[in-house]
Amino acid sequence: MNAEEQHRRDLKLIADLVTPGSRVLDIGCGNGELLEILGTERDVDGRGLELSQEGVNACVARGLSVIQGDADRDLADYPDNGFDYVILSQTIQATRNPGGAMRDMRRIGKHLIVSFPNFGNWRIRLQLLLGGRMPVTRTLAHKWHDTPNIHLCTVSDFVSLCDELELVTVDALMLSGGNVRHASRPGWRDNLFAEESVFLLRRR
Repeated sequence: MNAEEQHRRDLKLIADLVTPGSRVLDIGCGNGELLEILGTERDVDGRGLELSQEGVNACVARGLSVIQGDADRDLADYPDNGFDYVILSQTIQATRNPGGAMRDMRRIGKHLIVSFPNFGNWRIRLQLLLGGRMPVTRTLAHKWHDTPNIHLCTVSDFVSLCDELELVTVDALMLSGGNVRHASRPGWRDNLFAEESVFLLRRR
């Protein structure tokens, strides 16, 4: 499975977690690919927030309802319980304040969906141990000096943050190569072997 096929599969997994006809906010929606899939396959009322003007332009060209904004600053403008699902896909590691963004998401949405690369994966650990340098992998493809990622985390780190924020894991998908494992409470094996993870969360 190449990187593009993996990316498309990840978006499909996220889309499958969303109830048809829901109100959805996609934070850091990029070129709008996920929003388009959600609209086509799940018939959602979708909105997007995207930092880059290039991304906003691409979304508008797709006919999507997207505004330019910063997840670290502009989520405060959204009303409580305004959405059924708030999605942060492959974006949390690029936020300046992941905990603050998650608190806003918890307030805005009934459910949260968060996906991220797992920095605890054994390949990353091995690269650090043997190479002594910041790893470059399929899921973390940038070199340390030009990466948008500023708060990398492991599956275990994220579980701890969810506990702090009183968020309950409804489902967690652990992705490794072509395999997907469902884990209601991810453990050490997931922290070691998952390359990426997708969490469906709700308020306690």
